[in-house]
Amino acid sequence: MLRADERNIIENSIRDIKDFPKKGIVFKDITTLLNNKEAYATLMNHLASRYKSYNLDYIAGIDARGFIFGAALAQMLGLGFVPIRKKGKLPYTTFSEKYALEYGEDEIEVHIDAFGEKKGARVLVIDDLIATGGTANAAAKLVKKTGAECVECCFIIALNFLDGVKKLQEQTEVYSVIEVN
Repeated sequence: MLRADERNIIENSIRDIKDFPKKGIVFKDITTLLNNKEAYATLMNHLASRYKSYNLDYIAGIDARGFIFGAALAQMLGLGFVPIRKKGKLPYTTFSEKYALEYGEDEIEVHIDAFGEKKGARVLVIDDLIATGGTANAAAKLVKKTGAECVECCFIIALNFLDGVKKLQEQTEVYSVIEVN
């Protein structure tokens, strides 16, 4: 459980950028969390403490900010890290999953052997933020396509007013450190 003082350290390190990338949007900028050694350490220690007893086999990070948190967490827990990338970025045979955008669709991929030979490998998917949940849902589906189990999806920030968490909870457990209602 995140203590109130820890939550304050993390929340106060995230910068709001108004009208980015377009008018009416308040962008949650995590670069100020990353360059704040106290906030980043507080966050990563909290995540390591939370997940140390989950009996995980891998951490999968969603392109690209999920790599920052996922690789560090995997190292802290002594686990392998798997990148879930945008289409065309992985060099080996992949599984892919399309998801809807506001105007059109996009696609992410994972290597077919990303989680090794172990069927049912226990995987945590991590990213910086969940909004509408399209990318996260696609990532959880990709983990399942490989024969692994998506134990939970973790986000530093959840924009609950956009209902992405609700949609994702239909297929896996969801945890967010900071919730914006």
